[in-house]
Amino acid sequence: MTIKTMLAVAALLTATTAGAFAQGAGTPPPGGGGMAACRDDAQKFCADKTGPDRRTCMEANKDKLSEACKAARTARAAGQ
Repeated sequence: MTIKTMLAVAALLTATTAGAFAQGAGTPPPGGGGMAACRDDAQKFCADKTGPDRRTCMEANKDKLSEACKAARTARAAGQ
């Protein structure tokens, strides 16, 4: 192998690995951690609710939610 070939292979591996890591960056951790921005709002407005009832409660209170939570909900709805 020549130096040029080895450098090309190294560059290719670096580029594909970085892309793989970037794809996983927006994936929420197990347990729903992607909506961590809404944790305080969920406790404040819907503490007595769980599962689908909590989602319904959050939707009913969407105008009262923090800006961070609103942004997280918008991003989630858009599939980001």
